[in-house]
Amino acid sequence: MILEVTEIDTYYGISHILFGVSLSADQGDVVALLGRNGAGKTTTMRSIMGLTPPRRGSIKFRGAEIARREAHLVARDGIGYVPADRRIFGKLTVRQNLEMAQKPNPRGESRWSVDRIHELFPKLRDLDSHKGRTLSGGEAQMLATARTLMGNPDLLLLDEPSTGLAPLIVKALGDQVVKLKAEGLSVILAEQNAKFGMSISDRCYLIDKGTIRYTGTIEELRQQEQLMHTYLAV
Repeated sequence: MILEVTEIDTYYGISHILFGVSLSADQGDVVALLGRNGAGKTTTMRSIMGLTPPRRGSIKFRGAEIARREAHLVARDGIGYVPADRRIFGKLTVRQNLEMAQKPNPRGESRWSVDRIHELFPKLRDLDSHKGRTLSGGEAQMLATARTLMGNPDLLLLDEPSTGLAPLIVKALGDQVVKLKAEGLSVILAEQNAKFGMSISDRCYLIDKGTIRYTGTIEELRQQEQLMHTYLAV
């Protein structure tokens, strides 16, 4: 098991957002965290990353406790985070965005280079000298994901990657996540686009109002139409 989150409670100020959230991911898993907008998906990702540390509960990465560890140290441990707002550097070129993020993993390995990124995201090769601010939404999502990969993470947190993207771009993004899984990378995917999330994941969690409502395989979830309608409106 690469990640184990156990009974975390997270707050924004005095507002209690997550209530005893637990989830896990094995090596090479793609795990979906599904729920409506405002259900607690982003707060869960931020809690794992150390950006909004939980007040209670445990988060273990490769068996080591990281709850309440500073975010830059969590990143150094081998967790990469792609936020929903992407946060690419608009004044830098695509290549500069990639090169500034390049670092080996905690074991000193550098599996990702600009050339390898171009193999996974051929479009970024064509955009190599373009400024970040000129990119479309889909191109910006590719770059945000690619930039995080340049840090050689063992676990990738993808927060709402399909938001605002055309269906063809969403499908291409899904294909790329499947390729990352084949590389042995573990992925936690937070999504309100249930169809997309379920199409590329092995297991899923449903979250609503900061509480996990369902844990199981994608196939088991497909058989529970009422549950999907209640928490995903599908």
